[in-house]
Amino acid sequence: MYYLVIYDVPSDRIRPKLADICLDHGLMRIQYSAFFGEMAVEYKQALLGKLKRRLGDAEGNIQIYPICERDFKQHQVYINLAPATEKKEKKETS
Repeated sequence: MYYLVIYDVPSDRIRPKLADICLDHGLMRIQYSAFFGEMAVEYKQALLGKLKRRLGDAEGNIQIYPICERDFKQHQVYINLAPATEKKEKKETS
């Protein structure tokens, strides 16, 4: 099963630690506070436990969404636009 993990945590001290936990579980960062990857259900439970412990009583929320493989492969859309400065540099060198 694929999982999307997103979080909104105001603490600058806790946020990077949550990211490290996600990366340690083999998820790839797709946005600053969003991670994606494939995991067995048991690993998802372990990840959730670690994220909850790290957040502790601090303000914030963590959400984990399951995404089935069929839907992911059929409906994934990926758009990657270069920042405006990169586009200008590429145009000038052409």
